[in-house]
Amino acid sequence: MDLPHSTYTPPIMIEIRSLYKSFEDKEVLRDISALFAEGQTNLIIGQSGSGKTVLMKCIVGLLTPTSGKILYDERDFVSMNKHARALLRREMGMIFQSAALFDSMTVLENVMFPLDMFSSMTLRDRERRAQQCLDRVNLPDAGKKFPDEISGGMQKRVAIARAIALNPKYLFCDEPNSGLDPKTSLVIDALIHDITVEYKMTTIMNTHDMNSVMGIGDSIIFIKEGCLEWCGDKRQVMCATNQSLTDFIFASDLLRKAREAYQ
Repeated sequence: MDLPHSTYTPPIMIEIRSLYKSFEDKEVLRDISALFAEGQTNLIIGQSGSGKTVLMKCIVGLLTPTSGKILYDERDFVSMNKHARALLRREMGMIFQSAALFDSMTVLENVMFPLDMFSSMTLRDRERRAQQCLDRVNLPDAGKKFPDEISGGMQKRVAIARAIALNPKYLFCDEPNSGLDPKTSLVIDALIHDITVEYKMTTIMNTHDMNSVMGIGDSIIFIKEGCLEWCGDKRQVMCATNQSLTDFIFASDLLRKAREAYQ
């Protein structure tokens, strides 16, 4: 018999334990512990300078924590040797703040890039896989175009296609809606969320976009001055009592009115 929804906890795929990060004498992250589950869009939010970007860079290995653990399926990323880290990175997909596409490559070639680098597939199979990914992000006819021939929203969708080309277990998104209009941002959010569920990935996203928080925030952590200030989900945000969080989330009058109506 299936368990009631309220008692079900998705498998934990990434865990952070007592993470600290300092730059010389400045402590940027202090004693952060968090869980990021499979099949969920896990959001990291906070004001500029709060430490959320540093946290993301630590999780993906661009920065080394001063102390603490980062566990991928109980594998400690921090203590891994260079070879083991390289193998783990092949299980990761990345979507950058800018789409970060190669201007000299076609859209199809951009999506093929990680396959060219890390797979042993034949050229025909790499092309087929890249086209499948473009089909999945609703760009079936864009393969022969160059990045400057498509819109910013389409470029972000190409970036998503490239990120999932190797069928990653973990997806990292750094401000994926940056520079997009609100309507296109909703399309990108929905696509990231749907792909996360469909591929059973563990997705972690840095964002300032409150539409993302309210729309796809399956799990949310709020970072303030380098510390974990609050954690919950998009439903709990609406009735949160943490003053720092509510000041951040409901900064606009419109959102404050929405919260009052919800309560």
